Amino acid sequence: MTKESLTRRIAVAAGREPADVIIRNGQIIDVFNARIIHGDLAVVDGVFVGIGRFEGREVIDADGRYVCPGLIDGHVHVESAMVTPSEMAKVLLPHGVTCIIADPHEICNVAGIEGLRFMLEDSESIPMDVYFMLPSCVPATAFENAGAELNADILTPWLNHPRVLGLGEVMDFPAVMKAQEDMIEKLLAVHSRMDGRIDGHAAGLDTTGINVYAAAGIRTDHECVTAEEAEIRLERGMYLMIREGSVAKDLKALLPVVTERNARRCLFVTDDKHLDDLLEEGSIDHNIRLAVEQGLPPLTAIQMATLNAAECFGLPRKGAIAPGYDADFLLLEDLDPFTVSEVYKAGTLVAKKGKVVRNRFEFRASPPARITQSVRLPDLTRDQLKIPLKSKKARLIGIIPDSLVTRHLVEEVTVVDGFFQTSVEKDQLKLAVIERHRQTGSIGLGIVKGLGLRKGAIASTVAHDSHNLIIAGTNDEDMIMAAREIRRMQGGLIVVADGRTLASLPLPIGGLMADREAREVVEELHRLNRALDNIGTFSFNPFLTLSFLALPVIPELKLTDRGLFDVVKFRHIEVEAEEAKVEVLLEDGI
Repeated sequence: MTKESLTRRIAVAAGREPADVIIRNGQIIDVFNARIIHGDLAVVDGVFVGIGRFEGREVIDADGRYVCPGLIDGHVHVESAMVTPSEMAKVLLPHGVTCIIADPHEICNVAGIEGLRFMLEDSESIPMDVYFMLPSCVPATAFENAGAELNADILTPWLNHPRVLGLGEVMDFPAVMKAQEDMIEKLLAVHSRMDGRIDGHAAGLDTTGINVYAAAGIRTDHECVTAEEAEIRLERGMYLMIREGSVAKDLKALLPVVTERNARRCLFVTDDKHLDDLLEEGSIDHNIRLAVEQGLPPLTAIQMATLNAAECFGLPRKGAIAPGYDADFLLLEDLDPFTVSEVYKAGTLVAKKGKVVRNRFEFRASPPARITQSVRLPDLTRDQLKIPLKSKKARLIGIIPDSLVTRHLVEEVTVVDGFFQTSVEKDQLKLAVIERHRQTGSIGLGIVKGLGLRKGAIASTVAHDSHNLIIAGTNDEDMIMAAREIRRMQGGLIVVADGRTLASLPLPIGGLMADREAREVVEELHRLNRALDNIGTFSFNPFLTLSFLALPVIPELKLTDRGLFDVVKFRHIEVEAEEAKVEVLLEDGI
């Protein structure tokens, strides 16, 4: 801000000069007091300077509609929508989202700091604010192979970037608990910055774990799945992020915790949401509608989606309709249901009736070769996919629909000539995670139950968080073909059956994002969904579920490229289950 601009803001606020823009005849949502107020809104240089009676060069007639602050998504992985930040903005703006807090640990696990640089560049000149939290865990754990490693020395200089707010979700709880040096250095780097923030990832942690996180300065968590977990975090001064994504749908379970007394410590996030879900049901606007359906007052829900998120991340000019705040606002037809009519960024119209103003998007970054040539896979053979078993008892990854959490199952499986055989009847399928970054040849094999495939195979390079290739299948031949096609596409999603590709979606930007417009990508997603109908019966999104089966920080059992991983014990274990019985006996002192 210059001396001249500040002087003019004061002059307009005092009524001595006309505003650039005024908004009249609106019902202004006062998020500070959760009430509706009336008056003209004066805007100068994209900032609100007054509420009252003003004159202006341009007049926006709200025509009785509600004037609402722009919505803020407090925690989102852009890569999960499988489009670039600039393309995602075109999807989010019509839904009223004018600001997001992104954690780029997906692309950074593939391409390191080059991934962060690309995300910053691509989001630089778009009419949506994209802030970033530095990825704290690349790789997510020491029990898998990722495409990069980001330590404190590499990350710390980026804390000086104006759109970097702090450290992203800390998933490696053991590193915090044991005060491991590199983790301590990352935490200290943020603490040395007065306004730095640290996000948590406290999946399954008990009260001791939450005490440790809070003592370390970690102030948020988006992994609550029960009301009890939510209360523990709120009691210890953490912000409660209420997540409603494509797989993890926690809002209904957590909302009963929100009261008039603690609502200001709660905010909405999507975390991971697929492009088709964003287009069809929305983003944070969907969270608001769902919360109101569950009985939350509309103005409280809006407060959580705006002011609370802004304060959580130290954004003093965001989240409210008031003098000194950025003029990012929505015109709403109604509060219940929450219906967005027009969207303004810095006082300028950017979306209307569900569509963006196209001329606001003129820039798009070009990713470097390190990002577009990231899939380095071996030629798979059937022998590499064999799972040896001496007995018929095996550990299985049990899928829980619409949840990131899995079950640690022990079941009898089919064994032929000493090797596991898939069974469609028992819904026991083969699962493989194949390292695709550094050509290490590392392949982890396991058994998954509950996925619902009746034939063929599905594969994806979207496999949180190291994003190696993950394949689930009913037979080795289709799994091998899926891997070959993924390598040819340089990443993406694919459905294979009977030796042919039924549908695919190329994701050449890090194996995570498409280099096309959202409407084209969603058409490919619809084709994938139709292909899935031909190979199984699903009550959930199998690709989204598949993408989290390789994440070794969410209980109970997952698969990395190094093998089957027990998240509770935080170590690799054998697929063979006989050994597990011996371990339990020893632990019980028998």
